[in-house]
Amino acid sequence: MNTYGKFAQEAWKRTAPAEYALIPDPDRWFEALGEEAAQRVGELMMELAGPDRQGETYLEKVGRLNASKMQAEEIVRAEMLTPDPSVQQEPEEDEEESGVARRLRIVQQLNREDREYWEEVDRLDAEQA
Repeated sequence: MNTYGKFAQEAWKRTAPAEYALIPDPDRWFEALGEEAAQRVGELMMELAGPDRQGETYLEKVGRLNASKMQAEEIVRAEMLTPDPSVQQEPEEDEEESGVARRLRIVQQLNREDREYWEEVDRLDAEQA
């Protein structure tokens, strides 16, 4: 299983355990999801990076490609790898939150905010068209 599948599996286990329990073969399901996500990251990365720029140095190109990959991963994480916010469970206030769980919660919050931002951008673009 690739890193995208592992990320998704952990996210679902922690934030949507009831839905996770309904998946018949979680390992195979998240492995397939991870492969699909990797393919989507590659496609989206190239779209975001765009064509090579005239006069672009090697380091500039590497920076542009790395930035587009990180952006693509963030988009794919929000769209494909985290459970829908409506099924996510917030941790109990009494429970101690581990460092990994806290980082996951922060990433999920950022993903929600990013998704809301892009939905608003799409809505405004549609109004202007």
